[in-house]
Amino acid sequence: MKFLDKPSLGLAPKMVDEMFAALARINRDGTTLLLFEQNVFQALAVADYAYVLSHGEMIAAGAAWELRGNDLIRRVYLGEAIAN
Repeated sequence: MKFLDKPSLGLAPKMVDEMFAALARINRDGTTLLLFEQNVFQALAVADYAYVLSHGEMIAAGAAWELRGNDLIRRVYLGEAIAN
């Protein structure tokens, strides 16, 4: 198992994309990754399971594919208005 703490911090957008692609390859090759990342949508794109925190409080947990479309996560991280 490998631990990564905010690996995208300070990287240019192109490098962020390349770094997440590399993490996906590493994971596919059989290495378990524990990722602490502020770029929630990039992290959810490569994760199997996630815990999402906001201001030190867990606001969501579950399979990453389920969390990608979560309205609460979009509102908290992107400030999007949620249609009723």
